[in-house]
Amino acid sequence: MPLPFLTADRAFDEAAEDVALPFDDRDRWRRPYRPGPWRVGAAALVLLLASYVLVAAVIIAVAGTVPGAVACMIGAAIVILCALRLLRVGVWVSARGLRRVGFFTTVTVPWDKVGAVRTVQQPVRWLGLPRTVQGQALVLVREGRAPGEVPPLMTTHNADFLARTEAFDRAADAVEVWADEYRGP
Repeated sequence: MPLPFLTADRAFDEAAEDVALPFDDRDRWRRPYRPGPWRVGAAALVLLLASYVLVAAVIIAVAGTVPGAVACMIGAAIVILCALRLLRVGVWVSARGLRRVGFFTTVTVPWDKVGAVRTVQQPVRWLGLPRTVQGQALVLVREGRAPGEVPPLMTTHNADFLARTEAFDRAADAVEVWADEYRGP
Protein backbone atom coordinates (compact mmCIF):
# COMPACT_ATOMS: atom_id res chain seq x y z
CA MET A 1 0.00 0.00 0.00
CA PRO A 2 1.64 3.29 -1.03
CA LEU A 3 2.02 5.91 1.67
CA PRO A 4 2.28 9.31 -0.05
CA PHE A 5 3.49 11.14 3.04
CA LEU A 6 6.59 8.91 3.15
CA THR A 7 7.51 9.64 -0.46
CA ALA A 8 7.20 13.36 0.22
CA ASP A 9 9.66 12.99 3.11
CA ARG A 10 12.10 11.12 0.88
CA ALA A 11 11.85 13.86 -1.75
CA PHE A 12 12.58 16.44 0.94
CA ASP A 13 15.59 14.47 2.18
CA GLU A 14 16.95 14.08 -1.36
CA ALA A 15 16.51 17.80 -2.01
CA ALA A 16 18.19 18.57 1.32
CA GLU A 17 21.25 16.56 0.29
CA ASP A 18 21.71 18.60 -2.89
CA VAL A 19 21.28 22.07 -1.39
CA ALA A 20 22.29 23.22 2.07
CA LEU A 21 19.13 25.30 2.51
CA PRO A 22 16.45 23.67 0.32
CA PHE A 23 13.75 26.25 0.97
CA ASP A 24 12.39 28.85 -1.42
CA ASP A 25 10.75 31.11 1.17
CA ARG A 26 13.46 31.69 3.75
CA ASP A 27 11.50 34.36 5.63
CA ARG A 28 9.06 31.74 6.89
CA TRP A 29 9.83 30.09 10.25
CA ARG A 30 10.51 26.38 9.85
CA ARG A 31 11.98 23.54 11.83
CA PRO A 32 14.97 22.05 9.93
CA TYR A 33 14.14 18.54 11.18
CA ARG A 34 11.10 16.35 11.80
CA PRO A 35 9.71 15.90 15.33
CA GLY A 36 11.03 12.74 16.93
CA PRO A 37 9.06 9.63 17.82
CA TRP A 38 9.09 10.37 21.55
CA ARG A 39 7.55 13.80 21.03
CA VAL A 40 4.95 12.50 18.55
CA GLY A 41 4.13 9.55 20.83
CA ALA A 42 3.64 11.81 23.85
CA ALA A 43 1.39 14.11 21.84
CA ALA A 44 -0.61 11.10 20.62
CA LEU A 45 -1.12 9.92 24.20
CA VAL A 46 -2.26 13.40 25.23
CA LEU A 47 -4.71 13.46 22.30
CA LEU A 48 -5.98 10.03 23.37
CA LEU A 49 -6.66 11.49 26.81
CA ALA A 50 -8.51 14.38 25.15
CA SER A 51 -10.70 11.93 23.23
CA TYR A 52 -11.71 10.23 26.48
CA VAL A 53 -12.55 13.60 28.02
CA LEU A 54 -14.66 14.49 24.96
CA VAL A 55 -16.55 11.18 25.22
CA ALA A 56 -17.13 11.94 28.89
CA ALA A 57 -18.46 15.36 27.91
CA VAL A 58 -20.96 13.76 25.52
CA ILE A 59 -22.10 11.28 28.18
CA ILE A 60 -22.50 14.09 30.72
CA ALA A 61 -24.44 16.18 28.20
CA VAL A 62 -26.80 13.27 27.43
CA ALA A 63 -27.30 12.77 31.19
CA GLY A 64 -28.60 16.31 31.34
CA THR A 65 -25.95 18.33 33.19
CA VAL A 66 -24.90 20.91 30.64
CA PRO A 67 -22.47 22.89 32.88
CA GLY A 68 -20.51 19.69 33.56
CA ALA A 69 -20.40 18.91 29.84
CA VAL A 70 -19.17 22.40 29.04
CA ALA A 71 -16.46 22.08 31.71
CA CYS A 72 -15.34 18.76 30.19
CA MET A 73 -15.28 20.29 26.69
CA ILE A 74 -13.17 23.21 27.92
CA GLY A 75 -10.82 20.74 29.63
CA ALA A 76 -10.53 18.71 26.42
CA ALA A 77 -9.79 21.87 24.42
CA ILE A 78 -7.00 22.76 26.85
CA VAL A 79 -5.55 19.24 26.57
CA ILE A 80 -5.67 19.45 22.75
CA LEU A 81 -3.90 22.83 22.82
CA CYS A 82 -1.21 21.32 25.07
CA ALA A 83 -0.67 18.47 22.58
CA LEU A 84 -0.33 20.95 19.72
CA ARG A 85 2.13 23.07 21.71
CA LEU A 86 4.12 19.93 22.53
CA LEU A 87 4.47 19.27 18.80
CA ARG A 88 5.74 22.83 18.17
CA VAL A 89 8.56 22.60 20.73
CA GLY A 90 12.01 22.71 19.13
CA VAL A 91 14.39 24.89 17.13
CA TRP A 92 13.00 27.01 14.29
CA VAL A 93 15.01 29.04 11.78
CA SER A 94 14.33 31.73 9.20
CA ALA A 95 16.21 34.54 7.53
CA ARG A 96 15.29 36.74 10.51
CA GLY A 97 16.92 34.60 13.19
CA LEU A 98 16.88 31.50 15.32
CA ARG A 99 13.91 30.63 17.56
CA ARG A 100 13.94 28.19 20.48
CA VAL A 101 10.35 27.19 21.22
CA GLY A 102 9.71 25.67 24.64
CA PHE A 103 6.44 24.48 26.10
CA PHE A 104 5.88 27.71 28.04
CA THR A 105 8.37 30.14 26.50
CA THR A 106 9.71 31.13 23.11
CA VAL A 107 13.04 32.92 22.66
CA THR A 108 13.96 34.49 19.32
CA VAL A 109 17.52 35.61 18.62
CA PRO A 110 18.22 37.68 15.49
CA TRP A 111 21.15 36.44 13.42
CA ASP A 112 23.20 39.56 14.14
CA LYS A 113 23.09 38.70 17.88
CA VAL A 114 24.29 35.13 17.30
CA GLY A 115 27.99 34.70 18.05
CA ALA A 116 28.24 31.02 17.11
CA VAL A 117 26.21 27.84 16.86
CA ARG A 118 28.22 24.71 17.54
CA THR A 119 27.94 21.13 18.71
CA VAL A 120 29.64 20.30 22.02
CA GLN A 121 30.06 17.17 24.13
CA GLN A 122 28.56 17.75 27.58
CA PRO A 123 26.19 16.28 30.17
CA VAL A 124 22.63 16.65 28.84
CA ARG A 125 19.21 16.01 30.33
CA TRP A 126 17.53 12.73 29.38
CA LEU A 127 14.09 13.56 27.88
CA GLY A 128 14.12 16.85 29.80
CA LEU A 129 14.13 15.09 33.17
CA PRO A 130 16.59 15.96 35.97
CA ARG A 131 18.73 12.90 35.17
CA THR A 132 21.79 13.81 33.06
CA VAL A 133 23.80 11.60 30.74
CA GLN A 134 26.80 12.25 28.56
CA GLY A 135 25.76 13.40 25.10
CA GLN A 136 26.02 16.07 22.45
CA ALA A 137 24.27 19.41 22.49
CA LEU A 138 23.82 22.14 19.94
CA VAL A 139 24.56 25.36 21.80
CA LEU A 140 24.03 28.97 20.88
CA VAL A 141 26.72 31.45 21.88
CA ARG A 142 25.23 34.95 21.88
CA GLU A 143 27.25 38.07 21.22
CA GLY A 144 28.50 39.59 24.47
CA ARG A 145 27.30 36.78 26.76
CA ALA A 146 29.01 33.90 28.50
CA PRO A 147 28.57 30.50 26.77
CA GLY A 148 26.77 28.85 29.71
CA GLU A 149 23.95 31.40 30.01
CA VAL A 150 21.73 29.95 27.26
CA PRO A 151 20.32 26.39 27.54
CA PRO A 152 21.18 24.03 24.67
CA LEU A 153 19.06 24.37 21.55
CA MET A 154 18.78 20.60 21.15
CA THR A 155 20.52 17.51 22.49
CA THR A 156 21.03 13.89 21.51
CA HIS A 157 18.81 12.83 24.41
CA ASN A 158 15.76 15.09 24.00
CA ALA A 159 12.37 13.93 22.72
CA ASP A 160 13.32 14.58 19.09
CA PHE A 161 16.66 12.76 18.93
CA LEU A 162 16.77 10.05 21.62
CA ALA A 163 18.47 7.02 19.99
CA ARG A 164 18.65 8.90 16.65
CA THR A 165 22.19 10.30 16.56
CA GLU A 166 22.25 10.53 12.75
CA ALA A 167 19.11 12.66 12.81
CA PHE A 168 20.71 14.89 15.45
CA ASP A 169 23.83 15.29 13.32
CA ARG A 170 21.76 16.25 10.25
CA ALA A 171 19.63 18.71 12.23
CA ALA A 172 22.65 20.27 13.94
CA ASP A 173 24.40 20.63 10.58
CA ALA A 174 21.30 22.26 9.10
CA VAL A 175 21.06 24.81 11.92
CA GLU A 176 24.80 25.52 11.68
CA VAL A 177 24.45 26.10 7.92
CA TRP A 178 21.60 28.57 8.53
CA ALA A 179 23.76 30.32 11.12
CA ASP A 180 26.77 30.48 8.81
CA GLU A 181 24.72 31.90 5.97
CA TYR A 182 22.79 34.56 7.87
CA ARG A 183 25.08 35.46 10.75
CA GLY A 184 27.08 38.63 10.36
CA PRO A 185 30.85 38.47 9.69
